[in-house]
Amino acid sequence: MPAYIIVEIDIVDPVGYEGYKNLAGATVAKYGGKYIVRGGKTEVLEGDWKPKRIVVLEFESAQRAKEWLNCEEYREPRKMRHRTARTNMILVEGFAGLPGSRTRSQ
Repeated sequence: MPAYIIVEIDIVDPVGYEGYKNLAGATVAKYGGKYIVRGGKTEVLEGDWKPKRIVVLEFESAQRAKEWLNCEEYREPRKMRHRTARTNMILVEGFAGLPGSRTRSQ
């Protein structure tokens, strides 16, 4: 079942964060992940949430997403992200669909 990492990001060091972005993408790809959302325009439709930047990553499973987050290759980029931005991150499992229903892969 697919899993998604959703990150809310408040960049505090734009130059340093660009360095992070240059390194992070290769590690995501190595673990089979892909960017679904990477900092596009946001619009609040309900509530008072005012995210500055949202990133959504898709992985084949929650286990694979955790492997990426904790892998050796991502250790230094992760430290860079912590230095250059304030982040909130969650992992959410995707919807497998109801029995007999059509899913995105069909």
